[in-house]
Amino acid sequence: MTIKKRWKSIRWRIVSIYFLLVFIAMTITGVFIMRELEAYQMESIRDNFTKIVQENILSLQEYDDLKSYQNEIQADILAWSESLREEMFVVNDDFIIIASSNLNYIGKSGLNLLDQYILVRGLSGQIAESDGFLASGIPVKNMVFPLENGGKITGVVCLRADISSVYETQRQSKMIFLKSMFVALLVTVALGFIISRSITIPINELTEKAEKMSRGDFSQEVSVKSDDEIGRLAVMFNLLREKLDFTLSEISNEKSKLETILKYMADGLLAIDMNRRIILANPAATIMLSIKQKDIEKKGYDEIIGKYSKKLRFDCILENCKNGGAHDTFDYSGRAFSVRYDRFRDESDEDVGIIMLLQDITEQQKLEHMQRDFVANVSHELKTPLTTIKSYTETLVEREITDCETIRGFLTIVDAEADRMSRLVRELLQLSRLDYKQERWYKKEVNLLNVVKTAVTKMEITADAKDQQLNLQIDGEQKIMTVIDRDRMEQVLLNVLSNAIKYSPERGHIDIVVFKEENKAYITVKDDGIGIAEKEIPRIFERFYRVDKARSREMGGTGLGLSIAKQIVEEHGGNICIESRIGKGTKITITLPLAPTRGISNIE
Repeated sequence: MTIKKRWKSIRWRIVSIYFLLVFIAMTITGVFIMRELEAYQMESIRDNFTKIVQENILSLQEYDDLKSYQNEIQADILAWSESLREEMFVVNDDFIIIASSNLNYIGKSGLNLLDQYILVRGLSGQIAESDGFLASGIPVKNMVFPLENGGKITGVVCLRADISSVYETQRQSKMIFLKSMFVALLVTVALGFIISRSITIPINELTEKAEKMSRGDFSQEVSVKSDDEIGRLAVMFNLLREKLDFTLSEISNEKSKLETILKYMADGLLAIDMNRRIILANPAATIMLSIKQKDIEKKGYDEIIGKYSKKLRFDCILENCKNGGAHDTFDYSGRAFSVRYDRFRDESDEDVGIIMLLQDITEQQKLEHMQRDFVANVSHELKTPLTTIKSYTETLVEREITDCETIRGFLTIVDAEADRMSRLVRELLQLSRLDYKQERWYKKEVNLLNVVKTAVTKMEITADAKDQQLNLQIDGEQKIMTVIDRDRMEQVLLNVLSNAIKYSPERGHIDIVVFKEENKAYITVKDDGIGIAEKEIPRIFERFYRVDKARSREMGGTGLGLSIAKQIVEEHGGNICIESRIGKGTKITITLPLAPTRGISNIE
């Protein structure tokens, strides 16, 4: 464990705090004691100096000239020094040592041998002291007392004592203090570890349990070992774990439900925050608008959605829904979309963004359009024959007509119009059965060539009436086996051939080609008729749709044949498509799957 990591540990912090507190407290105490002890010892020396001087200085102050009484003064100094450990010097006002307990200093200048500073102060009438060292390095304390006679300072008495014992006492005291501090700090560290352990072990247990909880394991429970703050913390941790486990379980369930709903809902959902960023887009929305996740992460709302319509820009929709939800529509890539949006707020009722719901209404609009067209077309298709029948029957009823040929002619027209209505109703019923999967199928494995030949044979008389040629090309094939409902497939071929004959000119050519390729059978019917405009081709299979309405109705068509043919072919797993150009004729291709090689019969 590195020093940095150790310091981050609360155990080391507690020990360090205890250590520092004891260290600082003992240091302050030790310094205070050392200083007080030193001050006490110095004060003792100072008091001793004062006592010595007070006992002996009176006799020296009787001399008005110290130099004149040098011998007497020296005798007194020697007598006094026998009972003293301190050195004593008498210095006159010329800074000459006239007497001393050390005979080697007599007659010498005090300025060179004693402390000049205290000598000057002593001669100025002050009691002064100083600490210093001799040349030999011995620490000494110097103190001077002025000698006064008749108001005149005649000299000073200088006392000097060896204070090595004071320094030695200080040194010994420091060593004792340092040893005691070292022992105290060791005890402090040991106690600190014991105390911190009682705190950190429960905390570490809580930390480990919390770490496991962070990984999703909420089965953890902390043991409660005391009634103190840490024990109460353990109790609250266990309570928190239970509540959190329950809450997260509920949140997870709700989140799972919400994600499932958003993922599989057919409508697109977008959530935009007030910074114009898309914060949520369900799969349906990304598919509808052809946007990718990386675009959502990198681009803003206006960059992605605003380009589809100016009405959908963020400022516009924010303004539109300020008083509640709003609705709009737009077209994109040939499809129509309905948009509903409203603001959503946080707990403090502040706007945090906009929720947008997208619906693809292309098929709905197309269905509504087809329904309107269907009703209009059925009404129109029925109205024409009904009007004709009504007018001819009224004529027969209201007028007296004796000409049998005229009556026969009227009745023939009425019969033809009735047949036309019957055919229309029959085709509508068949379409209804196909739409609702109620048509019964009689599928068998059939040679498609025979079905095509039969249909061509049935249409030859109609083609001969217009002097047209039906050319059937098989290219040497003997059998092209498919699984089909023969009658229904023949109905498809008759419808296609009938349209080719109707819309081809007299003496025209209609080519029918049947072939197989890989696992598909192909039937193509190509004429050289009037053709169809390219823009009309996508709608050619719509119900009641006619390219030339007047001409088609004149020829007896209902506009339902190709729609029925398409559904029949698709029910067989095939496809029907048209290629055409104005004045160049039309080509219809029918594709059907070939029968399995093992053969299938009587498949319903």
